[in-house]
Amino acid sequence: MSQENLNNQYQYRSAEPTWSNGYLWGPLKEIVLAENQREARIFEIGCGSGATADMLSKLGYSVTAVDPSVSGIEQAKQAYPHISFHEGSAYDDLSKYYGNYPIVVSLEVVEHCFWPRRYAKCVYDLLDENGTAIISTPYHGYWKNLALALAGKFDHHWSPLWDGGHIKFWSEKTLTTLLKEIGFSSVEFLRVGRIPPFAKSMIAVARK
Repeated sequence: MSQENLNNQYQYRSAEPTWSNGYLWGPLKEIVLAENQREARIFEIGCGSGATADMLSKLGYSVTAVDPSVSGIEQAKQAYPHISFHEGSAYDDLSKYYGNYPIVVSLEVVEHCFWPRRYAKCVYDLLDENGTAIISTPYHGYWKNLALALAGKFDHHWSPLWDGGHIKFWSEKTLTTLLKEIGFSSVEFLRVGRIPPFAKSMIAVARK
């Protein structure tokens, strides 16, 4: 079975915000609003059931969003009919169908991707010249990993029994390497969710 078909089976039962939105949305709002882009348009890759797209639309942005999950897009369309939702994958040529945007947002997606270079190229191609990508993923670093080992929490953290769960575990170094390899000119990080050494996630702000 292809990865696209596996992703289509990821099930969403609610369009309500998830627990990770609680610590991701505040920093995301600050980053987006600080961009002062000429056009108030955002593309979201991996929108799930639509809550983040709705939050961004309430900030005044026109949002187009895609996710490979059939149930996620169904939930999103029902809950947020004012937003343009579509079934789609980061492995698709999304810029061909949707054009270019000043900002691309993708929260907690890259850790699910078997082919991260295809994902990063998709994000890059969607951006206008001088556009900005905002990408979050669970944070991994020396002190956090050491704490997980000492606490015996590896099985809980890595969650190998989670259908559709995480398959890549990124550090600031490896995510920077990926994004610069694709062509991004600069990558900056913000750690969120706890104090920096034990952060739940990191947000990469990558400029084309």
